[in-house]
Amino acid sequence: MADEDADQDGPREAGRGMGAPRHSRRLSDKILIAFHHACDQGDYEVAEQLLRILEMMLTRRPVSPDTNRRRNMESLVAAHERLWHLRHPESNVT
Repeated sequence: MADEDADQDGPREAGRGMGAPRHSRRLSDKILIAFHHACDQGDYEVAEQLLRILEMMLTRRPVSPDTNRRRNMESLVAAHERLWHLRHPESNVT
């Protein structure tokens, strides 16, 4: 059971014990990944909620200056566009 709860970002280092977990991705990145997973599964309601959480995280006043703010905002816009196209397939012109 403990193996199922292990962090999915990578294997745990041997001999590390039960110390603080290593976080290789930011929370906002993990939420964006979950958003895309929800879209892939066709669960658009969950995708929309995850997108709202991500938007809240990225638009609130940052505690420290974020050099990746522009890239983060571009990812947020792309996610909104993806969800819109998934919900409005008739508008997808090929």
